Amino acid sequence: MTVSLSPPTPADTSRERRRHGRPALGAGLFAAALALAAMSLLSLAVGSGHVAPHDVVAGLFSPDRSVHGQMIMQEVRLPRTLAGLLAGAALGVAGALMQGVARNPLADPGLLGVNAGASVTVVLAISVLSLTEPAQYIWFGFLGACVAAVLVHGIGSLGREGATPVKLALAGAATTAVLGSLTSAMLLTDSRTFDQFRFWQVGALNGRDIDVLWQALPFIAVGGVLALLLGPSLNALALGDDIARGLGQRIVAVRLAAAASVVLLCGAATAIAGPIGFLGLAVPHAARLITGPDYKWVLPYSALLAPAVLLFADVVGRLVARPGEVQVGVITAALGAIPFVLLVRRRNVVEL
Repeated sequence: MTVSLSPPTPADTSRERRRHGRPALGAGLFAAALALAAMSLLSLAVGSGHVAPHDVVAGLFSPDRSVHGQMIMQEVRLPRTLAGLLAGAALGVAGALMQGVARNPLADPGLLGVNAGASVTVVLAISVLSLTEPAQYIWFGFLGACVAAVLVHGIGSLGREGATPVKLALAGAATTAVLGSLTSAMLLTDSRTFDQFRFWQVGALNGRDIDVLWQALPFIAVGGVLALLLGPSLNALALGDDIARGLGQRIVAVRLAAAASVVLLCGAATAIAGPIGFLGLAVPHAARLITGPDYKWVLPYSALLAPAVLLFADVVGRLVARPGEVQVGVITAALGAIPFVLLVRRRNVVEL
């Protein structure tokens, strides 16, 4: 959060306007898109198995599955890269949206119990219905995310003041604790379910079937568009509920729309990659350092930067323990912790 020790001088204001002006932000968004394209190419080019450079290109545009390198591209690296793009964009936008609605700099997609809700229903699907394929239990993860979000909002809405940011955060933390305990109880009593669930729980991009990505894509697209449309309303909410109402904002409707967007984005992302921490928490802060507090820019920047970071973390995971791999959920937690601590200690971190 910004700690202002003295009023800004005219020179500071002019510098700030140049930094956060529309042309500069547009150029920065283009640079972020280039960075994302570079990370996508790196994700396609690096990994286990030998793939020659010409097979990377041919595997994308005219694949011949009889060629070993091109088969690896089609079966392994392309779905893995697409999973990183979808899950990363969804988590980045969802994190920025949650921080804006809750006016809480520590809000992330796990705050409203979305991950915990998805986890408990996936465990139920594996344990009770004996489902084993991600394409089968993706809908259970999505259903759990929806139910958890509705439950948190219902609990947070109790009382005369309605769903305030503080009450939502407390309701989310309590719901997460209860659902997490329920998940642990089921896993500890069922070793078969635990074996199936642990690969999903750690957060990973590998082994994702392309059908799962197609199933998740419409939800991420709808949730992302809805989130981008909410940018101006989030700017008004940042001024406080009373001022936002004075500006004509329908507070309850905005929060419900934001909750729906978060559920769509987080439910789909969690179904694709499992629960991945720090991404939705840290990336919006990094985007805010570039854009300032304007959510019309924070949201698209987060949508580009988060998948770039996720793909970079996935590539690091492929390289650090060769010939094995470290799952991306572990890498994002390890790489994200130190920069995030340094970020929040900066005196000029932009206030929500």
